[in-house]
Amino acid sequence: MDQIKTGKFIASCRKEQGMTQSALAEKLGISDRAVSKWECGKSMPDSGIMLELCDFLKINVNELLSGERIMAEFYDKRAEENLLAMKRELEEKNRQMLRTEYWVAFPAVLAGIVLVFVAAFVAMPAWLRIALLAFALVMIFTVAFIAVGIEQKAGYYECQNCGHRYVPTYWQTNLAPHSLRTRYMKCPECGKRSWQKKVLTKED
Repeated sequence: MDQIKTGKFIASCRKEQGMTQSALAEKLGISDRAVSKWECGKSMPDSGIMLELCDFLKINVNELLSGERIMAEFYDKRAEENLLAMKRELEEKNRQMLRTEYWVAFPAVLAGIVLVFVAAFVAMPAWLRIALLAFALVMIFTVAFIAVGIEQKAGYYECQNCGHRYVPTYWQTNLAPHSLRTRYMKCPECGKRSWQKKVLTKED
């Protein structure tokens, strides 16, 4: 999808409806800065407000994603292209989130381990040793909780029994035995437990 083209299309449709950026933003319950970013091609409208935005602009979602009015005979083809583009963007977003998990977790856990070794083997007052150990453990556990939250939201887990892909709750993900990004969980579809791998999309 061409964000700049879509942005210009949003601006054009907004003006056709006689609305300022502020007026459109107020109708959507967002800031006019967000509308400005769309129209400059710096970001896309969130999926949660696309339908409402289209309603105000008197267009459909397919036209919004295409950045232009679509003639009826080309509608199905353009819809398929937009769905594929959205799928690719979602995959890339999930991939970036999982990369962020590594960048957040590994340095922090490594730093925590180093602090534990320093506290254990370097001569220092007892109070300082306890403080270092407490700080290291709090840091490791805090980062671990954050990392699990990132992993849980990015993509899906695939049941090895029935192939169902789903997003488990945070605590299902956090408490499940795991090996890297493979977790032993109960599938909500077939009810069986298996080692479920992280995948980036709902379906292939």
